[in-house]
Amino acid sequence: MSAPQGGQLWASGRRQHDPVSVEEHLERVLRGVAPLAPLDLVLAEAHGRLLAEDVVSATALPPFDNSSMDGYAVRVEDVAGASESTPVTLPVVGDVPAGTASPYTVQPGFTARVMTGAPLPPGAEAVVPVEWTDGGVAAVVVRRAPEPGQYVRRRGEDVAEGETVLRAGTRIGPPQVGLLAAVGRPRVPVRPRPRVVVMSTGSELVEPGQPLAPGQISDSNSFMLTAAVREAGCIAYNVGIVPDERRVLLDAIEDQLIRADLVITTGGVSAGAYDMVKDVLSRLGTVRFDRVRMQPGMPQGFGVVGPDSTPIITLPGNPVSAFVSFEVFVRPALRRMLGVEPLQRPLVRAVLTEGLRSPAGKRQYARARLDASGPRPRVAPVGGPGSHLVGDLALSDALVVVPEDVTEVPAGAEVDVMVLERRRA
Repeated sequence: MSAPQGGQLWASGRRQHDPVSVEEHLERVLRGVAPLAPLDLVLAEAHGRLLAEDVVSATALPPFDNSSMDGYAVRVEDVAGASESTPVTLPVVGDVPAGTASPYTVQPGFTARVMTGAPLPPGAEAVVPVEWTDGGVAAVVVRRAPEPGQYVRRRGEDVAEGETVLRAGTRIGPPQVGLLAAVGRPRVPVRPRPRVVVMSTGSELVEPGQPLAPGQISDSNSFMLTAAVREAGCIAYNVGIVPDERRVLLDAIEDQLIRADLVITTGGVSAGAYDMVKDVLSRLGTVRFDRVRMQPGMPQGFGVVGPDSTPIITLPGNPVSAFVSFEVFVRPALRRMLGVEPLQRPLVRAVLTEGLRSPAGKRQYARARLDASGPRPRVAPVGGPGSHLVGDLALSDALVVVPEDVTEVPAGAEVDVMVLERRRA
């Protein structure tokens, strides 16, 4: 097969491989991707992104001792006996508004009126809230004594100078934006969102809502995987349906490489006569297809395409197989590209409510619903093992992971459960 115009996309060569473990295929995928180079963004554009490096504060927060109340800055001993029955009267030397340096020093027997956020004048040890006084201007009557340091925000009590305030990989939400602004960071380095191209292959597919001729089905995979990519924090481009035609598939992939950090295809990776993705990409010599010891999702492929060696992950066409494969292989790759840990979904131990059978030599990922409300999490299988049962998939929020050497798990046994995004309110 000749190379398309515009670059050495296609080469020759085809090899057969023995079945591999989930770990082997995942390791191959993760070796083929890397964190994207950071972007330096202004703070207003950094919202929702992931920090690419630790942020160290160059200043203390608060940057100076200041008042947390409108009131009067005092020496504690001057008002030690103040009460409703025995108030203390102090002359007021002046006002200290917020946003200005204090021009006053509180000498013994005097006070200065301070506003919230105003610097604590030298000599002062506490603030008497205005509510504890008569609100005097030239002189003030104090009817209650504060404790040392009361209503004073000390320099650095929130953030110390030189302190690491946010770690690399932190998602920048509104509170993080506020903190970055407070420590004086107008720009921050963030990880770009990987741009992921998703395409469904198969001449039997039609767009949802279009009439179905005999033998046709609606394309669900491209929409499902696009949503999964976006849920993983990345940018998704849904190319839609690519028919089982070599030239159309080659052109579709090449056309998308200009905007792709990763390409995902679904369908056409088994051993059938019309499995075009495997047939076409095997000839590259840069894409390897494996049979992975797992159910669902045995046929998998990974490699690179195009002049920039863009990673491509090829997934099975059945919806459940495609989704499980995304969770096991694609999502960790996307998190590697985002530069965040952990790469994989969390596993929890839960009690199985119904028995499960599993094929020998394959790791099963069984759809399930997890109930973590009791003292011991419980997990209930959902539906049968068929990889086309997308209705059961939509009712699941977890996957029970059954090891390769286990063929039967009785009800009541503890199992590993991969926790997916919760799908219930």
